[in-house]
Amino acid sequence: MAGLRGRAAVAATNKFAPQVAGGFVRQVLDRAIDGVGPLPSARKAADAHLVDTDGDVEAAITRLVRRHTALAGAQGFVTNLGGIAAVAVAVPANVVGVTLVQAHMVAGVAALRGYDLTDPRVRNAILVCMLGEDAVKDLLKSGKLPSPPMTLATSPVHSPELDRIISHEVTAELVTRTVGRRAVTLVARRVPLIGGAVAGGSDGWSTRQIGQYAARELKDRNIPKRQA
Repeated sequence: MAGLRGRAAVAATNKFAPQVAGGFVRQVLDRAIDGVGPLPSARKAADAHLVDTDGDVEAAITRLVRRHTALAGAQGFVTNLGGIAAVAVAVPANVVGVTLVQAHMVAGVAALRGYDLTDPRVRNAILVCMLGEDAVKDLLKSGKLPSPPMTLATSPVHSPELDRIISHEVTAELVTRTVGRRAVTLVARRVPLIGGAVAGGSDGWSTRQIGQYAARELKDRNIPKRQA
C-alpha cells in the first residue's frame, strides 16, 4: 500500500509540477504576507495577537498557531478565501487554501520574532518551514537544502538559484500531500459526514505541527528594549 501511494505521488508530481511551477508557491506566499480576502496581512495579524497578549511575543505565537490550526480545520473557510481562484492552477482549492493559511501563520511567527517579511531570505525560510521538520531533515541529509530555515533567514547573501530549488521542493511536497489527502478522504467519504471531519482534522494537525516547528526554528531577533 505504501509503495502504491509512493508511485501515485511520483506520477502526480510529474503530472502537476509543470502546471504549478513558475512561481505558484511564491504567489501563495505573497498573498499570505500581503493579506487576501478575510485574511489580513501577516504583519497586521501578528500585531493583533501581540496586543491581545500585552506584548508577550511567545504567548502571541501560541495564540497565532492555535488560531491558524482552527482556520485550517474549518473546511468552509479555507475553500472560500477571496482570491484563491487566481492561484489554484492544478491543485484543489482546499489545498491552496490550507497552504495559504499555513504560509500566513509562519509569516506571522517570523514577524513576531523580528524578521523582515520583505527580505527574500526570510521568505525562503518561511517556505522551508512549511515543509515540516521531517521533510526538512530529509532534504538536508540528501543535500537538496544547504541549511535549515533559521540559517537561510540570516544568510549573508541571497541566492536566486536557491529560490528556484526551494520553490520546487515546496511544490513537490504540496502535490505529494494532495495525493495522500485524496486517498484518505476518498475512503472516508464512503461514510456520511466522515470525509469532512477526516480532511479537517488532517489539515488542522499538519498546520499545528508546522506552526510549532516554525516557532522552534525561527529564533528571536527582536532588539531588546532599553530600560528607562
